Amino acid sequence: MKYLIKKVLSDATQRLSAQKIDTPRLDAEILLAHVLNCRRLTLYIDSEKILPLEAVLRFNDLINRRLKKIPVAYLTGTKDFMGLTFAVNENVLVPRPDTEILTELVGEFLRERVGGGIFADLGTGSGAIAISILKFVKSARAMAVDISEAALSVAKFNAEKFHVADRIKFLCGDLFAPLEGKIFDAIVSNPPYIPTNELKTLQAEVQREPKLALDGGADGLNFYRRILCDAPRFLVDGGILAVEVGINQSSVVKNLFLATGFVDVEIIKDLSGLERVVAGKFS
Repeated sequence: MKYLIKKVLSDATQRLSAQKIDTPRLDAEILLAHVLNCRRLTLYIDSEKILPLEAVLRFNDLINRRLKKIPVAYLTGTKDFMGLTFAVNENVLVPRPDTEILTELVGEFLRERVGGGIFADLGTGSGAIAISILKFVKSARAMAVDISEAALSVAKFNAEKFHVADRIKFLCGDLFAPLEGKIFDAIVSNPPYIPTNELKTLQAEVQREPKLALDGGADGLNFYRRILCDAPRFLVDGGILAVEVGINQSSVVKNLFLATGFVDVEIIKDLSGLERVVAGKFS
């Protein structure tokens, strides 16, 4: 039997579609490109090319795992974010395009600081936010915190990969606990914000991600309260706090900012028009 690229892709797409995978063709292309170590465009240029059996078997194995709702990023071990390809695994949340808004906001603020400033990333996960900021603000420095040692291992790998390890310090602990006595120009966080009782209703792929990175407590706001309670002690005058928020949380979180004494508090929408980020200045 001849395994043409176009036929292998078509068959896999049909299998994924039959199981209600949201983006069957895209997923099939990403996984086959991963197996062949090529760009997706190459799959079209070489659509009549015959694949070796070994490649077909590897690809089918990935498709079978995708049918079990394992995220594509966990199958390839990578995820693109801010134009960079980060290593990811089941110990970290998969970086989302929506979070780029948060990253850009903090990066733009730090560009205006003398010497690039120093910032803290709470719940760094894969390190995508902190490392992206460091890549685009060449003189900035960071301290990145996560409660999971396994997540920090991924973040450290990414820091080495993108040659920013000398400008970032990774600390294991709960939010501000490892940062006592430190002062920052900016604090950024994409904290867990899914209400506990909604976790079981999430998309099957999302349920494969670390619960620690998703569970925001009974109303999804636990981490915002904790962050807002302590943030003023860790910010310079004129420093900013910026956090990602979930659906219908922006107004409540904005009020938490205001109640804590932050000024110039704003809500920023993502590319889909959803209110995604709340940011304010400490003064």
